[in-house]
Amino acid sequence: MIVVCPKCGAKNRVDERAGSMRPVCGRCGAALPAVSASPMVVTDATFAQTVLRADVPFLLDCWAPWCGPCRMVAPTIDALAAEAAGRYRVGKLNTDENPGTASRFDISSIPTLLVFHHGKLVDRLVGVQSKAAVTAKLDGVLSTAEKA
Repeated sequence: MIVVCPKCGAKNRVDERAGSMRPVCGRCGAALPAVSASPMVVTDATFAQTVLRADVPFLLDCWAPWCGPCRMVAPTIDALAAEAAGRYRVGKLNTDENPGTASRFDISSIPTLLVFHHGKLVDRLVGVQSKAAVTAKLDGVLSTAEKA
């Protein structure tokens, strides 16, 4: 997997099987973002630490296991997580098990995809979305982040 260094922008090949080893940039030696090929599970208890303090944009899928449309969008979320390469992070929040966060962000329809950057909600997509639509939103946030 290729991970872009947040400090110098160098592209680094990282072995996903490295386990608990923390990869570093081959050019500048800075620690590289954690690599995960699947979305992380976010809960009410972990939301602030995981999402609001993320050092890169964060896509949060608000879903429920009984929701058919949520199951339809799941492969897209999985693919985006696998392709993130450290540029952004992807997580899933089960709204049935985590009503505090769902209420805080007024999740009244699922699936709802929330995009956070620098601890703030910057975009929201409601309903089944194509991979292209979600990627376009993420690219918009990433291009803004790169200009800053």
